[in-house]
Amino acid sequence: MRGKRYTEAKKMIDSKKSYTVAEAVQLVKDASRVKFDATVELHVKLGIDVKQSDQNIRGTISLPHSVGKSRRVAAFVEPDKEAEAKAAGADLIGSEELINEIVTKGKIDFDVAVATPGMMPKLAKAAKVLGPKGLMPNPKTDTVGAQIGKIIAEQKAGKLTFKNDDTGNVHVMVGKVSFDNAKITENLNAILDLMRKLKPSTAKGIYFKTVVLTSTMGPAVHLQVS
Repeated sequence: MRGKRYTEAKKMIDSKKSYTVAEAVQLVKDASRVKFDATVELHVKLGIDVKQSDQNIRGTISLPHSVGKSRRVAAFVEPDKEAEAKAAGADLIGSEELINEIVTKGKIDFDVAVATPGMMPKLAKAAKVLGPKGLMPNPKTDTVGAQIGKIIAEQKAGKLTFKNDDTGNVHVMVGKVSFDNAKITENLNAILDLMRKLKPSTAKGIYFKTVVLTSTMGPAVHLQVS
């Protein structure tokens, strides 16, 4: 059962109508009734067949306006790359010793892991620990590369990774209610533009089936998206 504040907020929105981006952003902010700085979230139902591996999408993006707090980054690098990693702001830096500690103790004190290509074979033994938590470095998520300083800086700035779930939906943060409308709009459009570029060539029919904008514990606002 929904609370009184949610019920009152929902009265502001026509559930049968699809709003322009400008209208939706304003409505989501106006309808937020929680006492904290709520996250603004984008939920997209894609016209893809998730059973076909070539139709699943995964994207990585540095939003125009960073969302949320800076993340703790662990960098798995060779000794000659440690200074570069430290200068870029890595919170944990190490190689085989750090990997062995993760394997033996299962302790994970970071939000994202990055690595140089040369460290990936050594990291393989930590895959059973990092993999289930979505923390295994992967070139597809821009967390593996030779330019480790650049990779770390982007992650510290809040680079986002998203992918569709088993039902073809994508869920991604686009801002905070405290952001001004222009910042939320720019982040939203950047994500939608990337999703368009990621559309599988084999996907048929309508690609953006349902696009919804909402805030934490707030009502959904349907978006007009071509």
